[in-house]
Amino acid sequence: MAVEGLSRVRKSILPFEGDTWAEIAGRELPGVAEDQAVSQLQSWNLHVFMRAAAGMGRAGSANPILPSDVIFVEPPLANR
Repeated sequence: MAVEGLSRVRKSILPFEGDTWAEIAGRELPGVAEDQAVSQLQSWNLHVFMRAAAGMGRAGSANPILPSDVIFVEPPLANR
C-alpha cells in the first residue's frame, strides 16, 4: 500500500490498571500544568469521563478509568 493512501490516526493509549486522570496527564502531557492537562484529557475522552456520573454512590466507582478504555492523548484531528 502506498504511504499517501494512509490516514493519520489520533494518538491514544490503553491506561494501566488503577490509573487516574492526573497520572495519565503527567505521563502523556508532561509539559502542561496538571489541572489543564487533566481537563484536556477529560474533554477529549467524554466516553470515559462521563461514565463516572453513572456510577456515583456505588462502592468501587471512585476510579472510572478501566485498563480496556481507549484514552485519546491529543485533540480530535481536523477534517481534511
